[in-house]
Amino acid sequence: MSYDVVIIGTGPGGYVCAIKAAQLGLKTAVIEKRDTFGGTCLNIGCIPSKALLHASEVFHEAGHTHAKLGVEVGTPKLNLKAMLAHKDATVESNVSGVAFLFKKNKIDTFKGTGKVVAAGKVSVTGDDGKVQEIEAKNIVIATGSDVAGIPGVDVKFDEKIIVSSTGALDFDKVPENLIVVGGGVIGLELGSVWARLGAKVTVVEYLDKILGPMDGEVSRQFQRMLEKQGIAFKLGAKVTGVEKSGNGAKVTFEPVKGGEAQTIAADAVLVSTGRRPYTDGLGLKEAGVAVDDRGRVAINEHWQTNVAGIYAIGDVVQGPMLAHKAEDEGIAVAEILAGQAGHVNFDAIPSVVYTQPEVASVGKTEEELKAAGIEYKAGKFPFTANGRARAMLQADGFVKILADKASDRVLGVHIVGFGAGEMIHEATVLMEFGGSSEDLARTTHAHPTMSEAVREAALATFAKPIHM
Repeated sequence: MSYDVVIIGTGPGGYVCAIKAAQLGLKTAVIEKRDTFGGTCLNIGCIPSKALLHASEVFHEAGHTHAKLGVEVGTPKLNLKAMLAHKDATVESNVSGVAFLFKKNKIDTFKGTGKVVAAGKVSVTGDDGKVQEIEAKNIVIATGSDVAGIPGVDVKFDEKIIVSSTGALDFDKVPENLIVVGGGVIGLELGSVWARLGAKVTVVEYLDKILGPMDGEVSRQFQRMLEKQGIAFKLGAKVTGVEKSGNGAKVTFEPVKGGEAQTIAADAVLVSTGRRPYTDGLGLKEAGVAVDDRGRVAINEHWQTNVAGIYAIGDVVQGPMLAHKAEDEGIAVAEILAGQAGHVNFDAIPSVVYTQPEVASVGKTEEELKAAGIEYKAGKFPFTANGRARAMLQADGFVKILADKASDRVLGVHIVGFGAGEMIHEATVLMEFGGSSEDLARTTHAHPTMSEAVREAALATFAKPIHM
């Protein structure tokens, strides 16, 4: 069998690349070792976590109604089994959708573990051990990432008590106490799920702030919001041990700046300290494919490896480990293989933390602009001054816009508040077209909407806000 392109991995990058390649007339095949398509994101990542985030938000809202709204209900009862069933049904719907799209676009699928044999040749090892070889003019590596663990600490995951993000999606009961190691996106999202369902959550983070690369002001205010929700934080803490203890587990950590070690116990521990590129068993070394010092597949600006005809996209290469970044790279590579000019603007890739409230960001932070010596101006507007936010009792948070001081071109936008993940996209479009804060401020926004706060922040950047 010979193909124009064979893609190893069917996560967001792989399956989107395959569909686009087929749409452009390329004979396409995919290789997937899971029983279902969709990779980590659809099976044990983005999709199931969002199902639980929404369900837990509804549960929490039902138990914390406001007399001001005139809604009175009794204390809600949690049916965790039903909630997890909703999560599983959501996953099934999405992975089945990908399988349908493969059939619709006449994409051949191979179940098994893919391996690069050489340029133009891939092998597939099935569950029965049988090996099949496939020829391809082009090979795309889209194998994603795996749990990174804690550097220097031997963590034994049983996915019941000491869990990764996978196990944290399937607790059979709400932990009374949950320790989250890592104050990044995954830890805060899943930690907030179980906190809303009744767990006492403590986050232990190595850095002195949560959400590592996020804008510092956003991080600080967001942490205060989470603390009001009952989540506790131990920042600047280096974890030195995670182990089972009795019916639960314990975590030992010490101050990064020096000091006495401390141990805290819990019913369960979620280790969410990041992810690493998944290249295990791919045969990269044997095929001569270079990797960088962080274990990522080395590529040029066109996603080509050092071996002709072999490309790589998504979490397995440089850049943020985001599903939508992988999707855009998949489309770009398919276009390049079809003779078109595929391109991704890495300065306009939004990032969202799907907690409640949400955090959304696109472009540069203030810290990055200062480090680069770029002169900028900042405009900020709080949701407390937004009519729609007050009407919904969702007035926490703010919008901040950063623009170049000389040209007024928008360089970064940061939002913390209800619906931030939806509001960030008008900023992304603006930045994609090189727009200025004045462009955004002079664009009519419907009233009353939360998005008016984005316009007001733009007004605050180049002139003065109206409603503050």
